[in-house]
Amino acid sequence: MATRQHAVKSESRPPTARTPAGDALGAVAIRVLRLAGPLTAAGDALARPAGQTSARWQLLAALENAPATVADVARMLGLARQSVQRVADVLAGEGLIGYDDNPDHARAKLARLAPRGRAALAAIQTAQRAWANRLGAEIGEAELRRALPALDRLLAALARRPGEDND
Repeated sequence: MATRQHAVKSESRPPTARTPAGDALGAVAIRVLRLAGPLTAAGDALARPAGQTSARWQLLAALENAPATVADVARMLGLARQSVQRVADVLAGEGLIGYDDNPDHARAKLARLAPRGRAALAAIQTAQRAWANRLGAEIGEAELRRALPALDRLLAALARRPGEDND
């Protein structure tokens, strides 16, 4: 009878132990991932009275100050262009955003807030300010601000090394 080869050989090198910095990164990553669900749920609750969702709100907010291409919005939000395009098309169909010709690109239209979109965004932002003020006061401004530099550096490092292979 032939001997079957195991997928993992016992003679392969043992996995490298994580360093204390690696353990700390893992702990931060788990907490950030755990925050995503409750933050999205809170965003959905804040956006619901305006007939929106967190995903729609993000796109409306990305267009608040200036028109942008869907690809630009996707990069800004760290999302796939196709998913942003689907949401943008729904918002356009509902008259919340519009598409304009882009002088810099023949095919990539510029998405812009329509008056209905600006009104929906303003309503959501009003609700969000009250929510953020209450939750921010509970946690404390100083503690929240101390977390920002590490999160910013982590975002920048991930942007430089998306999904890199392990050594």
